Amino acid sequence: MVNSITEIVQNLIDNDPALQDSLQRNYANYSAVARLLKPSVEKILNKNINIESLVTSVKRAKVDYHLLQGKINRIIAESVINLRTNMSKISLEKSEHALKTVRKILSECPQDFFQVLEGISSITLIFDQKIFSRVYKLFKDDNILDIKRTLAEIIINSPKEIIDTPGCALAFYNPVSIRQVNIEETMSCFTDTIIVLSMEDVGKAFIALTDLIAEARSRE
Repeated sequence: MVNSITEIVQNLIDNDPALQDSLQRNYANYSAVARLLKPSVEKILNKNINIESLVTSVKRAKVDYHLLQGKINRIIAESVINLRTNMSKISLEKSEHALKTVRKILSECPQDFFQVLEGISSITLIFDQKIFSRVYKLFKDDNILDIKRTLAEIIINSPKEIIDTPGCALAFYNPVSIRQVNIEETMSCFTDTIIVLSMEDVGKAFIALTDLIAEARSRE
């Protein structure tokens, strides 16, 4: 049973890949990490903890975290990035009319770029901005939940092994999130990992991912 401050801190770090990465690469501030972990440690022990004790435990924590290793590294190294700009997104309440309209668009406009994400109670459509007016008119009488324009898609095409290799998606998302980029939507389609984000953030995300792939290739 985990009952000491050191054990609890180690356990919390072991379950936080982003924190492990920051400690592994020496850009984390020990005091800041201690303050971050303090509420969780106090909740587990049900008592107040001295911040100095937590700082000491963070310094003693063993971190052996390598996001790019083994099979994951090879998959990342062999991945290729494609960029699609000027995209739009419409999210709407799932209904029989909405589903029929989506099927109609897909059958009538096979040449246009059009993606559909279907959830339990909503549908999200991602498509080329040039057809926004035409698509919006078809759904204007439905319950539209959200509309976003000026979006971009980063499409990462990877080797087939990505399908059965856990950890690859995290490897892609981690450098993007570290740069404080908000991911609007994300999905996978066979060997493609697709990240939808705003046009203003696409530059930061693209550089983060190209740097990741370059790092993986340097390890091969």
